[in-house]
Amino acid sequence: MTRPRDEVRASSILPARRREVELHTADGLRLVGELALPAGCDPVATLVTLHPLPTHGGFMDSHVLKKAAYRLPAMADLAVLRFNTRGTSSPRGTSEGAFDFARSEQYDVAAAIELAEFWEQPSLPRRWLVGWSFGTDLALMYGQDPSVEGAILLSPPLRWSRPEHLDAWAQSGKPVVALVPSNDDFLRPAEAVERFAAIPQAEVIAVEGVGHLWVGEPAVRRVLSEIVARVNPAALPLPTTWPAESQTHEARPVHPA
Repeated sequence: MTRPRDEVRASSILPARRREVELHTADGLRLVGELALPAGCDPVATLVTLHPLPTHGGFMDSHVLKKAAYRLPAMADLAVLRFNTRGTSSPRGTSEGAFDFARSEQYDVAAAIELAEFWEQPSLPRRWLVGWSFGTDLALMYGQDPSVEGAILLSPPLRWSRPEHLDAWAQSGKPVVALVPSNDDFLRPAEAVERFAAIPQAEVIAVEGVGHLWVGEPAVRRVLSEIVARVNPAALPLPTTWPAESQTHEARPVHPA
């Protein structure tokens, strides 16, 4: 019997293996998070997500990142790591420490990359950073790690990032993709093009009709599609119903978790 297909909505939670995780920083803090893995195969790539500003409501459950974790393991065979930076709370719990204005958060980013790099069952290949707002500054400032393939930046304000951080990404040659809303409160497409010119390989994508918070299902679907286009384009187009009408990518063996 064919299973009925349901429309993927804002509240949809698709199948995945979800694991509560703890990250341990070099300065001795314990951070809380979650790793979402494909339910029926090993991941083909990994998203290490960095949330918006915690002093303005950002946390690991900020809606775009939560929807990435709820959908992309099933839709695109991606692993999605979310976590609360120091001093940040969510239903998962509160990470130790206190917000430090993008200074000590360098240790949080390093701990997340390290967890992804050394996770074994299954391994988490092809690691990309996905930052949103404050998280984009953390990605640019501290994410230039040899084990990271590239960075996808949602609503980058370029508030704490400095020219030397952009230069480091330029020298690396690694892909940097900036999704810039046309109605952003902090950095709009024309200025973003000028400022990201410091990274010759950077791609600035203007997204019309949305603001800094990516409100609405069409905005979320645009973000998720742009992410998948970079890390696993074979999974496009992302389905709008689940179970999907067809699977275009091969299933891979699952390691025991």
